[in-house]
Amino acid sequence: MIEIGPWSIIAVDLLNAALLLMLIAIGVAIVRTRNLLTAVLLQGIYSLVIAALWTVLDAMDVAFTEAAVGAGISTVLFLAAITLTGHKESSRGHNPVPPLIAVVATGAALVYATADMPAFGDPQAPAQTHVVPDYIIGSEQVHHIPNIVTNVLASYRGYDTMGETVVVFTAALAVTMILGGGAATLGRRRRHAREDDVEDTHDAVRADDGSGDGDTAKRGDA
Repeated sequence: MIEIGPWSIIAVDLLNAALLLMLIAIGVAIVRTRNLLTAVLLQGIYSLVIAALWTVLDAMDVAFTEAAVGAGISTVLFLAAITLTGHKESSRGHNPVPPLIAVVATGAALVYATADMPAFGDPQAPAQTHVVPDYIIGSEQVHHIPNIVTNVLASYRGYDTMGETVVVFTAALAVTMILGGGAATLGRRRRHAREDDVEDTHDAVRADDGSGDGDTAKRGDA
């Protein structure tokens, strides 16, 4: 059995603090940047860092989901959307103060609510004394699944997992339809632009022909 000394606990706390500081810095950079491509890439980095934080907290299933959905699928969809919208953010037409106040107030309420939560890793927490023993015993004796995480996701939280899958599938389908419509609209715009260029070229050629005929007529009169 591996013994965990005080230095190991301090090292884990320092790692958690470093990851949290990185998340704050990346979040501020995402808000401050006006380049959408940079914001998307920073969002992917943010997802990877928070996946590392979940790994340190022993939440491997959440870390896998964050890395796959946050850093993988979401980044690809955002990059596809940028190809239709451009890389630069449009000028803000609203006052940013009210949203900032709402975000700060919500964050303060959430921080205040954590005061009533049990300490991290407290063995006497309600979840540890009531729910977890049933999951541990039921995984092997009732469901005959040795992996407790798999049993929780597929059995105890089966309907919840199915709902999450439906939400992700619906979101992916909606984004695909939006991107498909945007691609069609972009294609029509490019086609109309080419047609306008052709018409402008024809008008310029006709104007040159007309001016040439007028010059010829003037020389003939002279």
